[in-house]
Amino acid sequence: MTKRWPTRVVTVGKVGVGGENPIRIQSMTTSNTRDVEATLLQIIRLSDVGCEIARVTVQGKKEAEACEEIKNGLIKKGYEIPLVADIHFYPPAAMLVAEFVDKVRVNPGNYVDRRAVFKAIEYTDESYKAEIQKIEEGFSPLVLKCKERKIAMRIGTNHGSLSDRIMNRYGDTPEGMVESALEFARVCRMHDYHNFLFSMKASNPLVMQKAYRLLVAKMIELGWNYPLHLGVTEAGEGEDGRVKSACGTGALLLDGLGDTIRVSLTEDPWLEIDPCRRLVHLAESYETCFEKSEVVRKIEKREVAIEGTGLHKDGSVLVKATKEDLLASEIKADIVLVDTDDLSSVVSICDGDETVWEKSVVPGTSYILLELTGSKIQKGRRFFEWLRKKGSKIPVILVMRYELSQADLTIHAAAEFGSLFSEGMGEGIMILADQPIDFITSLSFSILQATRMRFSKTDFIACPGCGRTLFDLQSVTKRIQEKTSHLPGVKIAIMGCVVNGPGEMADADFGYVGSKTSKIDLYVGKTCVEREIDYKDADERLIALIKEHGRWIEPQIPVLL
Repeated sequence: MTKRWPTRVVTVGKVGVGGENPIRIQSMTTSNTRDVEATLLQIIRLSDVGCEIARVTVQGKKEAEACEEIKNGLIKKGYEIPLVADIHFYPPAAMLVAEFVDKVRVNPGNYVDRRAVFKAIEYTDESYKAEIQKIEEGFSPLVLKCKERKIAMRIGTNHGSLSDRIMNRYGDTPEGMVESALEFARVCRMHDYHNFLFSMKASNPLVMQKAYRLLVAKMIELGWNYPLHLGVTEAGEGEDGRVKSACGTGALLLDGLGDTIRVSLTEDPWLEIDPCRRLVHLAESYETCFEKSEVVRKIEKREVAIEGTGLHKDGSVLVKATKEDLLASEIKADIVLVDTDDLSSVVSICDGDETVWEKSVVPGTSYILLELTGSKIQKGRRFFEWLRKKGSKIPVILVMRYELSQADLTIHAAAEFGSLFSEGMGEGIMILADQPIDFITSLSFSILQATRMRFSKTDFIACPGCGRTLFDLQSVTKRIQEKTSHLPGVKIAIMGCVVNGPGEMADADFGYVGSKTSKIDLYVGKTCVEREIDYKDADERLIALIKEHGRWIEPQIPVLL
């Protein structure tokens, strides 16, 4: 039994990833990589706040050449933080930049394969085999270069940028994500190159979790042990961005999976480091052990009897409040419990075992308040396994108690509740903490939404920005959120460049994508419907599109009495 899945060590510069090394923290610059001084300053600031590995975008040869200056500048200033080049579409840039950096990230969906056009293409076994041969021929030079220079590589699959070839054979699925990565890993192994790790990123935390679990299960089957870089891509900003990241990344860390992480936020890069640290601290302090037999978790949503309980069919938010709280706050929770409430048909359980549960869960119970302590995830799993064996249809509200700051509470609650909700366990959430009721309520709804249980607001899929970004991503994201945040169930993607759209926004209903400087393309799903709209007009055209497709509702204006 080990706390983390035992992986081999991959060396990135002087930083070891995997094995007995601590979970490493990463981020990515948002400056134009050609602007050496600006990029250098961002990396230094990242290093100063605790970032251990820094990535820059390299879309062409000029950016690749700039990396030599950036690396030399870091060394001159006494910084040993490893430099990673992020490559999409252009292998010549990868071959050049490999001379200067400590690690190269490649995306299997677009390094050799062409950009996906999302069309049905028939592949025979022979034609598919020929495509695999192209990957070997196109990818091998970089593998040999990295092996020669003794630098690392990340094979970074993204849910939204799978190739047409993979999607036509496996679908737009976690299984396809895994196979896409394995194709590239086999080429590495063919050349006896092993200084690489994997990532399986998606904007949907549930897809992301499943992909990583399937990958680890496959590696265990093959006898491989390459490290994992964890992250939810395009998580957004603020509370939502942190909650999505913690639901996906945190759930895996608490099961002993993950060797290095990034929290991708539509904020300044250095603001990503704090939530990373909190996730790492939670994982390192958690009472858990890696279980090889439980890597792939079964998602078995129970049939429950909601009618007549007062609970919401898609997941309820409960809060504990005093009468004073009720007067002082506009509480938007589904159920507010106060000391005088009649809970005669509600069963409250604090952990325990089967003997306690048998005595507590009796006929006529409306719902169960299950308070989890200690190893909360493991105890929750045992309780729901017991309920399934009994065939019980009684809804369960997960209850967890915290004595934490708001920043820690956001991360801890999202990781712990998110882990169980992701596996179909629980019909509601109740956070007990000495924090404002409005904060607890907002956090609770965000966790339900991140785990795809209940959409109570617009779901924004916003990339964190990088050197390819073609507009002020942070200000645009805030502006669009202000205009469209009242549309429950609508998914809007805001992408800084065409690399991240339409592919990376696979889960979105509508997309706002930078195509040229100050020019925007608009998408409905994966289809571009308007091209090169002036930046100043794009917001209103996006709203018009949402209205045209019947997804718009007018925002409610408070009535002043």
